[in-house]
Amino acid sequence: MSATEELYPFPDSSQVFLPMEFWPEFLASTTGTEFLAGGMGGMAGVMAGHPLDTVRIRLQQPRIVASTAPTTATGLIKHIVSTEGPMALFKGMATPLATIAFQNAVSFQAYALFSRALSDPGSQSPLSYEKVAIAGIAAGTIQTGILTPVDLIKIRLQIATDRRAQRKTLKSQQAGPLGLVRNIVRREGIKGLYRGWNATVIRDGPSHAVYFGTYEYVRELLHPGCRTNGEESLSTMLVSGGLAGSLSWLCCYPLDVVKSRLQAQCAGGAPPQYKGIMDCIRTSARQEGNKVFWRGLGPSLARAFLVNGAIFSAYELSLRYLSPRSPNGEM
Repeated sequence: MSATEELYPFPDSSQVFLPMEFWPEFLASTTGTEFLAGGMGGMAGVMAGHPLDTVRIRLQQPRIVASTAPTTATGLIKHIVSTEGPMALFKGMATPLATIAFQNAVSFQAYALFSRALSDPGSQSPLSYEKVAIAGIAAGTIQTGILTPVDLIKIRLQIATDRRAQRKTLKSQQAGPLGLVRNIVRREGIKGLYRGWNATVIRDGPSHAVYFGTYEYVRELLHPGCRTNGEESLSTMLVSGGLAGSLSWLCCYPLDVVKSRLQAQCAGGAPPQYKGIMDCIRTSARQEGNKVFWRGLGPSLARAFLVNGAIFSAYELSLRYLSPRSPNGEM
């Protein structure tokens, strides 16, 4: 043994925690499998629905008198493609795509953990729908800590209507997700990234109760016994997930309009238009009528059906593939 080894002996390998050993063990566990499956579902959802999400955000914004942008979804899609190019429909996708795996994994993992905590010890029966709703509220509330800043950056990028407007609004050196984050933090601090957080919590808590509750109810309705044996078909996953997404958006859509407006304000350092949730509701209703809170509902429901059908299908199929406890064993 050398002098160096005598002074600094290598520790016994049995007592060393190697970071590289963590991931195989984590992914082999139930928690790791659910976490990874949630991430796969989130990425599938973003890719399936981002163009319609861009249309939703544009339709939700306050009308500018001189604006020539159409007020219908199909008209706006044609307008965006003709004036900005087809890739404009994918503006702001990098931010949610880079973070959605973790965000969705947190949401689904929280739902799974709360579901297990609320289930009766030793019972083989599926969780009651009341407890499903409670677990959904908890999961929706927890994931807002990640969702709020991601949504804010995405919305700021989506409302830039062309390259010249983007350079003017974002002052060119900020014209990107990271540059926009730096600018917001410099001007408003970290709290600037959480503008609209209160509205997000109020929206996502109840809507996730509807979201998970509808999914569990519809998939059991379409495929009796699947909540116990996990053997529902792909079509059941797609329809159940799609209806869950559409109904959860329908129940919270007016508040989503308010949230989008709160997060879109102050872009490029402009002064805020609204003092808070109630002021945004009163001001928007006074200026544009009560119908403003349902503007863009059509493309939102269509997007929600596509996105959440993809999310739940990717989630369930990933679980089947990754989990040795799956009834089917493989996809």
